[in-house]
Amino acid sequence: MISHYRLSQAARCINAGGVIAYPTEAVYGLGCNPLNESAAHRLLQLKQRDIDKGLILIAADYSQLIPFVEPLDNASLEPVLNSWPGPYTWLLPAQEWVPRWVRGKHASLAVRVTDPPLVSALFKVAGHPQIYTSANISQRPPARSPAEVRRQFGHNIDMLLSGPLGGLENPTPIRDAVTGATIRS
Repeated sequence: MISHYRLSQAARCINAGGVIAYPTEAVYGLGCNPLNESAAHRLLQLKQRDIDKGLILIAADYSQLIPFVEPLDNASLEPVLNSWPGPYTWLLPAQEWVPRWVRGKHASLAVRVTDPPLVSALFKVAGHPQIYTSANISQRPPARSPAEVRRQFGHNIDMLLSGPLGGLENPTPIRDAVTGATIRS
């Protein structure tokens, strides 16, 4: 397990506008503070990702996501909360103020309460959810190791947290909480 000092160092990096890489359920991800516009644009530029696609917010617990999403009725929210923490990404209606660099051209926001202990601990120390996108340049395979992260991004990221992946072979499934539709299985 990673030291508390290293987690604190990563949280300070994120809160100061840095872009970091970290292990998630299936692949390494790139992340930054969702409210830091310059960090988010830098992340999009590194990844060569179109802003219109939007990004995922991942959190240590649902309470970190509440400010970003519209309230849902209990019937819609129950399957979401029952799947977390875990490898399930849900589309929830975004609050109007959520920046375009986070939600893209969408009225919804992709969110997840993550399960891997390292990432969950990082977000608890940081005190807020983080932008997440797979650590790869668009159209290339996602990085599954620290060495692959470095091959694709070199020293263009501010910090790399090494640790085990969560054991999934494929990206997390994505479902729409309002309609129940499966977007990615």
